[in-house]
Amino acid sequence: VVRAQRFRFSQGPGLGDEGGAILEVCVPQVLHLQYGMYVWPCAVVLAQYLWFHRGSLPGKAVLEIGAGVSLPGIVAAKCGAEVTLSDSSELPHCLEICQQSCQMNNLPQVHVVGLTWGHVSRDLLALPPQDIILASDVFFEPEDFEDILTTVYFLMQKNPKVKLWSTYQVRSADWSLEALLYKWDMKCVHIPLESFGADKEDIAESALPGRHTVEMLVISFAKDNLNYT
Repeated sequence: VVRAQRFRFSQGPGLGDEGGAILEVCVPQVLHLQYGMYVWPCAVVLAQYLWFHRGSLPGKAVLEIGAGVSLPGIVAAKCGAEVTLSDSSELPHCLEICQQSCQMNNLPQVHVVGLTWGHVSRDLLALPPQDIILASDVFFEPEDFEDILTTVYFLMQKNPKVKLWSTYQVRSADWSLEALLYKWDMKCVHIPLESFGADKEDIAESALPGRHTVEMLVISFAKDNLNYT
């Protein structure tokens, strides 16, 4: 069963944008055993971060990994970014959902590719250098963390200035990315949710974020000294 869920981004101006612009997007929600078929709170927070930074997105090459229903990637595309959506090449149904999201939002120009974390595939090799990588709630199973960072590191080799914009839901205090980031010569900056209007239970006219504890991270090569706001 597929149904559309609507999100409406409108709260206040973003960086580089005056006035109260409004963006509406619809994404499919699928009643399916695969987790990737739902919109999770992290996706709404990451989409809000993109909306806040919409003035910097036109023309940027943006890749969403583990995209599923692709809310952040769809928002990026609607804001003028050149977007590629990706999910596991071993889960064709997830890729079909990515395609459905593009169709619902009239985005035929968005590419959808199968990428399996940790695998250097033809599709990964064929990707052009990216400016931003989006990752919503991909740091879920600790056994996947290194495969994810392996893929991100490969993309950072293509463009050392690429940034990984990621949200994750705090579910356990037993794991940390710090050791792996150090191993892969990366650094992490935590972005306060209130700095981009995501510290509320209701974002984009959706109650999905609720009272969940969601963290926003920007990950980059450790040698990159750019600051974030």
